[in-house]
Amino acid sequence: MSEPKPPTPTPGDTYKGWLFKWTNYIKGYQRRWFVLSNGLLSYYRTQAEMGHTCRGTINLATANIAVEDSCNFVISNGGAQTYHLKANSEVERQRWITALELAKAKAVRMQAESDDSGDDCPAVPPSSGQGGSCRNAEVQSTLRTLNSKVEDLTTCNDLIVKHGSALQRSLSELEGIRVGGDMGEKIRQVTERATLFRITSNAMINACRDFLSLAQNHSKRWQKALQVERDQRIRLEETLEQLAKQHNHLERAFRGATVLPPSFSNTVLGNKGGVSGKGDASDEDDDNEFFDAMEDPAEFITVPADPKYHRRSGSNVSGISSEIGMDDQSFDELSLASNPESPQPLELEPVRQRRTRIPDKPNYYLNLWSVMKNCIGKELSKIPMPVNFNEPLSMLQRLSEDLEYYELLDKAAKCQSSLEQMCYVAAFTVSSYSTTVHRTGKPFNPLLGETFELDRLRECGYRSLCEQVSHHPPAAAHHAVSEKGWILRQEITLASKFRGKYLSVMPLGSIQCIFDKSNNHYSWKKVTTTVHNIIVGKLWIDQSGEIDVVNHRTGDRCHLKFAPYSYFSRDVPRKVTGVVTDKDGKAHYVLSGTWDEKMEFSRVMQSSKGENGTEGKQRTVYQTLKAKEIWIKNPLPEGAENMYYFSSLALTLNETEEGVAPTDSRRRPDQRLMEEGRWDEANAEKQRLEEKQRNTRREREREAIKAASSPEEGAHQDNYQAMWFEKIDDPVSGETLHVYKGGYWEAKDQASWDMCPDIF
Repeated sequence: MSEPKPPTPTPGDTYKGWLFKWTNYIKGYQRRWFVLSNGLLSYYRTQAEMGHTCRGTINLATANIAVEDSCNFVISNGGAQTYHLKANSEVERQRWITALELAKAKAVRMQAESDDSGDDCPAVPPSSGQGGSCRNAEVQSTLRTLNSKVEDLTTCNDLIVKHGSALQRSLSELEGIRVGGDMGEKIRQVTERATLFRITSNAMINACRDFLSLAQNHSKRWQKALQVERDQRIRLEETLEQLAKQHNHLERAFRGATVLPPSFSNTVLGNKGGVSGKGDASDEDDDNEFFDAMEDPAEFITVPADPKYHRRSGSNVSGISSEIGMDDQSFDELSLASNPESPQPLELEPVRQRRTRIPDKPNYYLNLWSVMKNCIGKELSKIPMPVNFNEPLSMLQRLSEDLEYYELLDKAAKCQSSLEQMCYVAAFTVSSYSTTVHRTGKPFNPLLGETFELDRLRECGYRSLCEQVSHHPPAAAHHAVSEKGWILRQEITLASKFRGKYLSVMPLGSIQCIFDKSNNHYSWKKVTTTVHNIIVGKLWIDQSGEIDVVNHRTGDRCHLKFAPYSYFSRDVPRKVTGVVTDKDGKAHYVLSGTWDEKMEFSRVMQSSKGENGTEGKQRTVYQTLKAKEIWIKNPLPEGAENMYYFSSLALTLNETEEGVAPTDSRRRPDQRLMEEGRWDEANAEKQRLEEKQRNTRREREREAIKAASSPEEGAHQDNYQAMWFEKIDDPVSGETLHVYKGGYWEAKDQASWDMCPDIF
């Protein structure tokens, strides 16, 4: 049997394959054929020896399995037997370790069941767990017996084929000889081989008879056991249905209750352990309550507000405001969803038809470990990576993708309340991560001086410009301005580390959003992005950390928490929660959702201190109005899985356009070649561009040395100045960053690009 290909063998499978076994210091490791079956690991010199000569066997029920390094592992049963084994690769070693651990667990379980169940099992299967173990042990014993009979049949079949062939050869030889002295000898050989063939055939018939008898005897017992299992499943389904109905009834009664005293709320929430494992909306009601899971101690939990708030919110907003002391006098429950003073923007016809497809991603194989094994602990931007790990977009274009949900900022610009505006800004912050969930490709590192413009002024009312303003460390500046009255600017420096099993990308720098009408000035930072399963398994991306969105004019703040993914959490994956507070720390809104699907918000009517959490932290209980959807992710275009999982906006970012600067990312040749599927040419072009950039930097350093007063002073200077951005100290946020100094769009109108450097 050939070696199984699945990386994780299922329990009960016979696992076979070649391994290297340590013999002695003279011969070292020798190649042996190993067979794992029924909790026993046996080995042979060759596959042909399996029928007659076993070189050694170890029982996994009492064995210890230890991993030494990437390919070596040891199996020992306490000193009497020890196998030092080596696989061809780390992946192959992991397959064997998985199969051995599963077989060991099964052997230990079967041994325990055999010791506990006794010799006799009840005729009618009981409902207790011990009876189930007894039935399981009986079935396993029967399966082992049947498997033994099948092996006997296989052996008999092999012998019949062997002796039948020998008999056929003897008969052929008998026909061809002459009558003489050797006639008697040939007849004797034929008689012996015919006798062997008859004996083997009888053994085959007897084995078949035994197998058939066993199968018939146990068929009725198995059918009866199967019917018992079906009946138990039906009873469990009925019980679960009743529990679900009772749970739904309790939730309805809980929602319909009057004002909850703090002690009652705390008791109920404490007993339920978080109420909801999903933190999502109810399946049957549209009240959209949110509760944090208890695995990670939640900072707050929410419960529905008293119905009086719902009844009065539409008719007497000022009454509510005065009753509970709200600062926002003009806001009611529906204002975020439909603000009469903030009409929805008109749909504008695009001035040009944008492309909806790019060439499909080629299926080129490249061993990632061969590239990354020497890069552990290094800065990722300094590692020369082939384009096989990239996507045909630069980091500047990825930054521009943050504007995919620009409508959120358009709506924020029309808000009358700064707290309402904060909800939209926070939702915009979360939305920028929605495009990363399937995007495991690495964007191209921009060359120093590279730019990217995204002019959607006539289509969407905004346009933006990005420029790579530094190379070591790599930093990109971004500026976007909208006709709807907002400015977005950011400077991001990526710090990334390869940790062997995962890759961490830590964005440094800040993002700022300024609204013209209210002069509100917001700033926030990005969370850490982690790419898992770099070496083995399917790549997947997670976002984790905390973000504080701050309004520097009013002191309002929104604290967002991106929960890291956990296999053991009952909570919804990729969850994001947040609380909007004013300058005094009073909560006004609660946000909840996921960074890859949607965000919802609900208004806080009343808050109280709850009981202490698992780590001694006191959680706040918020009574909120019905949750409303504030952002939902746009669906991916058809066939996105073959186009690097690009969104509709991302598909247009590298589309060729006339009139862009000669330093624009669309003109980058290696990126264009990769998009067209010409990866070998793209790799060669990428190396040429990187070498050209290194030569240019060395030339700038030589000029800096000449201009400096001493060689030591100029040796570490790089006199590069950004073309369209300048570094300033922001007086509002107190941060130092590159901001747009103007001139790009005027140069584009005049087609005057003489000052642009030659980087491609």
